Amino acid sequence: MNGLSDVRLLLRSQELQVFDAQGRRLRTAPDGLGFWGLMWHRLTTRRALLDLDADQLRDIGLSPGEAREEGAKPFWRE
Repeated sequence: MNGLSDVRLLLRSQELQVFDAQGRRLRTAPDGLGFWGLMWHRLTTRRALLDLDADQLRDIGLSPGEAREEGAKPFWRE
């Protein structure tokens, strides 16, 4: 691999992980997803959030408003 490919791989792997200010991982997509796999993952999980009831949302620590907000995001937005 050339240097450009290494940079692309690093940037793609960073898209799959989100950390808070203390460096704790907040959410992840499954390992090994490419760009389109990540987009599909976002699309399906955001749709699934919209189908959860209040008890299920409470179990995962989200309010109905937070779930609606996340579920309404386009799949290409992080």
